Amino acid sequence: MSMRVEAAGPALIPVMAALHKMCFANPWDRRELAELLAMPGAFALMGFDGEAPCGFILMRTAAGEAEILTIAVLPDRRGSGLGQLLVETALVRARGQGAEVCFLEVAEENAPARALYVKTGFEVSGKREGYYSAADGAGDALIMRRPLLGGGL
Repeated sequence: MSMRVEAAGPALIPVMAALHKMCFANPWDRRELAELLAMPGAFALMGFDGEAPCGFILMRTAAGEAEILTIAVLPDRRGSGLGQLLVETALVRARGQGAEVCFLEVAEENAPARALYVKTGFEVSGKREGYYSAADGAGDALIMRRPLLGGGL
């Protein structure tokens, strides 16, 4: 099967909500995802393996900055390269929307996600103590940053 990434508009919010529910202990629901996607500068990309939606990324851009709001890849597709494809495709689009730098927060204990972000050029730039609630596993968040100028984008 071949992986591909496509723009995901409001019609795919139910699919995004279902994927988020399969990937997170405290998932965002349809309303939350719809509100985020409706923000100025926000966009989502859906990742497919063949015809099956297997993940998505939600990002927003504003004032020369981009932020990865969430990324979800089905557990059985993790390590397949889909997460990397989603991040790299989203960064190109964010740069096209004028972003010069991208930020994100990631749970400090989430080693696989941190490895994905390092692989795609992010570096730790700070820490938010107690950022995640007990339902999320209670923990600190690392703030990661990646410039979008140069770097092959």
